Amino acid sequence: MAVAHVNDIDLNYRLEGDGEETVVLVNGLADDLETWMLQTPALLEAGYRVLRFDNRGIGSSDAPPGPYTTELFARDTKALVDELGITDFHLLGVSMGGMIAQEYALAHPEDLASLTLACTYAAPGPFCSRMFALWADMAQDRGVPFVMRDVTLWAFTLEFFEQRGEELEEFESEMAQMPQSLEAYLSQLHSIQSHDTTARLAEIATPTLVLAGEEDILIPVALSKRLQEQIPGARWQTVPGGHACIWEHPDPFNTAVLEFLAGVSARS
Repeated sequence: MAVAHVNDIDLNYRLEGDGEETVVLVNGLADDLETWMLQTPALLEAGYRVLRFDNRGIGSSDAPPGPYTTELFARDTKALVDELGITDFHLLGVSMGGMIAQEYALAHPEDLASLTLACTYAAPGPFCSRMFALWADMAQDRGVPFVMRDVTLWAFTLEFFEQRGEELEEFESEMAQMPQSLEAYLSQLHSIQSHDTTARLAEIATPTLVLAGEEDILIPVALSKRLQEQIPGARWQTVPGGHACIWEHPDPFNTAVLEFLAGVSARS
């Protein structure tokens, strides 16, 4: 475990590989750096250096009082890459991580070689807002592990439930055991409830890919598509699976990301 003291907190991170180009991975709500366990080997094999880390409020990073915002998370990310001397990197965020990545691209475009936004939105809108309000109520009434049981239903597809029961049980067990306090969970949840880059997306000039699991019902595919349409020149691609496509169908996801990164590198 490596720890950097940045932005007045300790962030737990893992930096792997010795490639000339670095991919920085940003996790979603209530997810630690192990989110990327099925992506990191593919990125390393392709010759990239990979940085992943626990956001504030999760894993082995500090969990100061909240609420948090995606802009605050982006400042944490900026402070970490600066501390590690990482520049001209590829930024990939999933779900809440994709919202953080938007804020990073808006604030520090000079740092980025590319931007990949997966299973995410520019603003929650009425559907997601109602879902997240329910999660907040459930967390306060029944605890964070109970909410994680509900998240599983939204994250995986019907096929996964019907055909991959043992894997499902493993994911449910890991999600339910995530050691996150109620305060930290609600602080992170606030960031996705309040996120809204809608009026600023036209400012993003970084080469961008917006990815969605074709059966995503947690962050509906239509919201990701709207995000892509508002970023000038952004590419659009769907991959098999739902919101948890990075776990349910990692190979198509990894292939889509690596093809995009290779294209960006070839043009630079």
